[in-house]
Amino acid sequence: MTWQRLPEGRMLRGDDKALPAWAEGLTAAEFVQRGPRLSDLWTPALVLDEAALLGNAAFLADWTAARGLELMPHGKTTMAPQLWRLQRDAGATGLTVATPWQLRVARGADIGDVMLANQIADPHAARWLAADLEARPGRVWSWVDDAVGIRLLAAHAGARPFEVLVELGRPGGRTGARDLAHARELAAMVQDSPGLVLAGVAGYEGAVAHGREAAALEAAERFTRDLLTLHAELRDHADDPADFLVTAGGSAFPDVVADVLAEAAASGPGRYVLRSGASLIHDEGYYASVSPFEGAGLAPAARAVTRVVSSPDVGLALLDAGRRDVPYDLDLPTPLGLPAAQVTALNDQHAFLRMPAGNPAPPVGATVMLGLSHPCTMFDKWRLIPVVRSFTEVDPPVVGLVETRF
Repeated sequence: MTWQRLPEGRMLRGDDKALPAWAEGLTAAEFVQRGPRLSDLWTPALVLDEAALLGNAAFLADWTAARGLELMPHGKTTMAPQLWRLQRDAGATGLTVATPWQLRVARGADIGDVMLANQIADPHAARWLAADLEARPGRVWSWVDDAVGIRLLAAHAGARPFEVLVELGRPGGRTGARDLAHARELAAMVQDSPGLVLAGVAGYEGAVAHGREAAALEAAERFTRDLLTLHAELRDHADDPADFLVTAGGSAFPDVVADVLAEAAASGPGRYVLRSGASLIHDEGYYASVSPFEGAGLAPAARAVTRVVSSPDVGLALLDAGRRDVPYDLDLPTPLGLPAAQVTALNDQHAFLRMPAGNPAPPVGATVMLGLSHPCTMFDKWRLIPVVRSFTEVDPPVVGLVETRF
């Protein structure tokens, strides 16, 4: 599969974490051709499940398309062009990124159409984007929520105009105009600025709603309806109403957002775009608890393989994975196959695995698989991530390597 290919000329090195020593000097293809298995990896290792990756990508793309919507998944989750291409091949119509540098990575990887879900505030980035738009095909949409940001873009626009989306937010939330009146003012300013094109509206409901309680679902729905109100008002003044975007939808409320967007898509022109990015990897922590697709379309596609390096007390084992290896910002990892066992703390390079009373800890040298939480803080700790055929196999073969760009 093309998504498995590393950049041409990328040789495996001795400092590529988790790979066996004998991999040094091989290409990724040569490494896979030698038939390594999960048990050949050094620990700790972050490992991806190919079957889950392909299944998750296909599920979300098909689910979105069936509702008349588009999918531009957030690439910040993985920062891995190979996985971006996998999502594109499954049906995504573009990619979302969070920073101008991530945009530069995506455009350099020939992704094509990219949405920058943030306002450009750096003149260096604005100048680069103006030149890049002239040099490469594809489209870039960036968000604006401030008059200063609009003036900065207008001052650096090139031969191809900057396409911008007015971002709607909420008082006390993250970014975005705090109300519809301010968003309308910003839209008028964009329309009056040479070198800029008002291409749509954007927002992130995850900044104003948390959890899956009724109040959170209602807040996400209200926000999305306000966004659609703005979209309908501004679309009538667009050169091409059918190309006028409205975008929302992270990985916690895609069902709520999609229901509202699909209703609007069935009755009016425009492009209706979801940006769910964590769904490709899913998890066994935060998103397992809030995703509407848990157990019904998505499967965890990343786990950590660790090893017991010490067992100093009864019921305690120290694993060789810590904060430099696994995510910990939302939940601690979950030991798999050890009922009632818990990871209670992480140091830089150790995890504290505690067993229930009366249960012995795994012996030194034993491997422990960890379920992980929050895909957005998994990948930044790894340059190369092995991909195995399926976690359902006892010792699955390694079928590829994914390179990250952090």
